Amino acid sequence: MKFLFIIQGEGKGHLTQALTLEEMLTRHGHQVVEVLVGKSNTSTLPGFFNRSINAPVKRFLSPHFSSSSDERTMDLRKSVSNNLTHLPEFYRSMCYINHRIKNTGAEVVINFYELLTGLTYALFRPSVPCICVGHQYLFLHPDFNFPERSAIKLSLLKIYTRMTSFRAHKRIALSLRKMDGDGNQKLAVVPPLLRDELISVAPEQGDYIHGYMTNGGFADSIEGFHQLYPDVQLHFFWNNLEADEETKIDDTLSYHLVDDTKFLNLMAGCKGYASTAGFESICEAMYLGKPILMVSEHIGHDCNAYEAMQAGAGIACDNYDLDKLIEFSNSYTPNREFVYWVRSSEHSILTEIEDLMNHHSYAETSDFSNCMPA
Repeated sequence: MKFLFIIQGEGKGHLTQALTLEEMLTRHGHQVVEVLVGKSNTSTLPGFFNRSINAPVKRFLSPHFSSSSDERTMDLRKSVSNNLTHLPEFYRSMCYINHRIKNTGAEVVINFYELLTGLTYALFRPSVPCICVGHQYLFLHPDFNFPERSAIKLSLLKIYTRMTSFRAHKRIALSLRKMDGDGNQKLAVVPPLLRDELISVAPEQGDYIHGYMTNGGFADSIEGFHQLYPDVQLHFFWNNLEADEETKIDDTLSYHLVDDTKFLNLMAGCKGYASTAGFESICEAMYLGKPILMVSEHIGHDCNAYEAMQAGAGIACDNYDLDKLIEFSNSYTPNREFVYWVRSSEHSILTEIEDLMNHHSYAETSDFSNCMPA
């Protein structure tokens, strides 16, 4: 089979999932003919993705979220306002996506939570079947437990998730635990897609804190902790493109640009992991048995953190309160069931894809009636 990947390019989670799925499909004799990655006017693809992806990569302008003035959270109003000014460009991106679907020879489209893919299928109705992959599709599961948050924000999150998967033939939700699928939502539940490099890493118990920030907005809280506890070694990764590959503040505090190998090696040997509540890095820390401090940037992160807390993986905070992470690490017990669950990921997701291709009728259907959440 020939596959076309379309990826929401903000952050590293969807990119990493795409790399893992490309490796799995290739091992089983399939081919990813092309990869389309959504971008903002200022975003760049991380080096680890460019080095590791085998299929040719093309980019298109896509909606993105804007940070608040303090660079700590997502600003919804600012995001909507900024994206509205680019509507003509987004329409051209949809035309481009439709063109590539028709002209790459792809037999299946895999969509990693890219909004314009869903809108392309709603507007242009390509005949090539689409499978949507991402943790966010679990938000459509009737048994998913949400945190106590604004009902409006949760409704908007569900609506956005449905919009990314208009006319999808199947939604594959990546989950921290086993759950039954839901035929009404065309939803299958499978383990997280974690890269082979992580699976082969041998975890060790170190004495330093490892962390990740989307940007530098939380640097002041990290440096405040550092002043109080200068003997605690801190290694934090960020996306500060103006910084050097490594910014060494002193002997015990360093900032690093995102590098997959360096990131995993430091994750494997840390005492604890502090990060935004991105699903991918939560899974990586859980697999290596590391306690997690999760700092939410938006409502999706709130849901991720709540789910991880229920699994005993870590604690959620509004800030990088590293003293709380150290306290939690003293009583933390790794979740071994999660490790066994992850190891079945290749069989699970390939079974779902092959089942669709072998048995699903490609009769055209519309998801517009399901846009509003129950």
